[in-house]
Amino acid sequence: MADKTSGKDKSRQPGRASEEKKHIPLGLPSPPFLRQPISAVHETQIQAVKEIFSDCSDVVFRNVMITPEVKGLLVYIEGIVNSADIQEHMLRPIIRGLVQQRTDEPDVPLDDTRVELTQVKRVDTWAAAAEGVLASSALLVVDGSGEAWMFNVKGGVRRGVEEPQTESVIRGPREGFTETLRVNTALLRFKLKTPSLKMVSMTLGTETKTDIVLTYMEDIADPKLIRDVKKRLEKIKIDGILESGYIEELIEDHPYSPFPQMHYSERPDTVAGNLLEGRFAIMVDGTPFALIAPVTMWQMLQASEDYYERFFISNLVRWIRFLFVAIALFLPALYISITTFHQDMLPTTLILSIAGAREAIPFPALVEALIMELSFEALREAGVRLPKTVGQAVSILGALVIGQAAVQAGIVSAPMVIIVSMTGIASFTIPRFNFAITVRLLRFPIMLLAGMLGLYGIVIGLVLISVHLTQMTSFGVPYLSGLSPYSKTDTKDILIRVPWWKMINRPSTVQDNQKRMNEKINGSPEAEEGW
Repeated sequence: MADKTSGKDKSRQPGRASEEKKHIPLGLPSPPFLRQPISAVHETQIQAVKEIFSDCSDVVFRNVMITPEVKGLLVYIEGIVNSADIQEHMLRPIIRGLVQQRTDEPDVPLDDTRVELTQVKRVDTWAAAAEGVLASSALLVVDGSGEAWMFNVKGGVRRGVEEPQTESVIRGPREGFTETLRVNTALLRFKLKTPSLKMVSMTLGTETKTDIVLTYMEDIADPKLIRDVKKRLEKIKIDGILESGYIEELIEDHPYSPFPQMHYSERPDTVAGNLLEGRFAIMVDGTPFALIAPVTMWQMLQASEDYYERFFISNLVRWIRFLFVAIALFLPALYISITTFHQDMLPTTLILSIAGAREAIPFPALVEALIMELSFEALREAGVRLPKTVGQAVSILGALVIGQAAVQAGIVSAPMVIIVSMTGIASFTIPRFNFAITVRLLRFPIMLLAGMLGLYGIVIGLVLISVHLTQMTSFGVPYLSGLSPYSKTDTKDILIRVPWWKMINRPSTVQDNQKRMNEKINGSPEAEEGW
């Protein structure tokens, strides 16, 4: 059955598919009826519109008397349009200017009048009219005319520009994307004031009709990469897109890999910085998170402040981050393997202290670690779901109370509480949430390997992860690009960040226009005197 369906999709002609998408809004009742042209009889127009939007209590039908002889019907959806624009910039100019023009010159089209709206579109089928109303436009059908006009009066109450909640910084811009697509594109335009910034609009979802924008720098991004992502987006056939995460799963290279292959951000400066390095971004209406690709593992460990602070401060913070990523992934497994199989690796005093603490514990170290790790993850999840005013307090107090009670009850040892606490703190240092979840997920199989095989199990887990990472790609770019395969240019921003005046070229993934700055800049050895 799946093969037959895929065969139909392949045999479908692109031109025909785009025509159906344009004229027949999927999900609306009776597509054959929607193909019919708009009638010139007012009663037929009213009946047709009410049939399309039957049982839709939020749709407003408003009769308009253009002249004593000419009637009109105004249709719009309450809540997603700007009512003030309809009244001030649409109805008043029509009544004042169009009435006289239609009386003297009946053939004057509506979009040539003094309507004070920037986007006026003429439609002649009910399919196009229904699509326009659902896309936040106001429909005006006029008695005696087989055409209708769509007025762009998109509005409604949505969240304004605020500081990003998930990517807060000490130094850097405080503005973040919102759920309104055009606000997000405007924020990006403020950062990149160049016609090279391209924004390709698409619509996905047969029921949601979600607007998305593919944006990239035309003179920097690889044309093959842009063609590839366009093909992947065009192949998406789904009933609804409610968040950018839908698109991420549908177009990534390795859907069964736990590692994220796209980076999402609600910061315009982060998106702009990635576009300047030859990547693309996908912005989705209804969500503040923009998708960025292709990415490497090193990007998941970099924060915005790495590029806003001076380079030696950034390097110190980055090294600490790398250290704690290793702690978040391997510390519980190391404790399990050493206390279970390799006690001779620890100093005598330390091993005696740990043995004394674990003397009354009835469980092996593996079970002990699993109990604490699962409890900690549950508390963290509870803190996220609870209201912000009490969420953090519940997670912190819960960890302290449960940890202390578990030690006194003899269920877990005090050293294990310290290990799990350090691991939890280390996971919070990872700047990208989707990569931090991957580390938290992989921690459990590595703990199981350590409990069964000791240090050999940890080594096996590390080798398996390394092999998987070397085989991964993100839109054709190796996941470990910079080190595997090696690139001297890319190593300037992986383990360390060299000064800006040394990062002359863009990443090696950019095929053309790699040079990003003048080589002779103040501070560089090649700087000219008096610059």
